[in-house]
Amino acid sequence: MIATNQDPDPLTTAGLEPGGGVPPGETPPAEGSTSEAGPLQETSRGWAGTPLTLIVLLAVAVAGFFLAYAVVVNAQ
Repeated sequence: MIATNQDPDPLTTAGLEPGGGVPPGETPPAEGSTSEAGPLQETSRGWAGTPLTLIVLLAVAVAGFFLAYAVVVNAQ
């Protein structure tokens, strides 16, 4: 495979001014209008039910473990 230079030659590139500048109107706009994108989707607010439930159950399980450990250690 032969490596080729991917940079365009400034001497043969159309639309360049001396010094490498580009005249106004030569480049396309950066991005299109967002008003043409259509309606936005509704985003949910807050946490979803399943992840929140799993986090609460995990916290209760960890607290229960430490409570049971404290009861067993104090009973000895």
